[in-house]
Amino acid sequence: MAKKERKEKKEKPLDKMTATELRKYALDLGEIVGVHGMNKEELLAAIKEVKGIKDEGKATAKVSMRELKEQAREMRAQKQEAKAAGEPRKKIGILRKKANRLKKRTRRAA
Repeated sequence: MAKKERKEKKEKPLDKMTATELRKYALDLGEIVGVHGMNKEELLAAIKEVKGIKDEGKATAKVSMRELKEQAREMRAQKQEAKAAGEPRKKIGILRKKANRLKKRTRRAA
């Protein structure tokens, strides 16, 4: 039993935890709302904010999957509006290609 107690006392670093472990940890904190709707990156950011941990290291701006999908939806909606308004095919093609590029970026981001 002494081995189990030692394992329980030792806490994993936040970055190494799985999304389910992070959700459980966030629920235990009690200050974070909407835990079950968040992905791992959002959970990490919320937990670090509550604990007062500053994120160091990666300076590159990572685009979230939700933002990319929202942009792709907007492009598709613009394409439909352009079709309805009788815009030239070239403009419709450009909007279609932009939406497809965003869709491919979501695949790479996953």
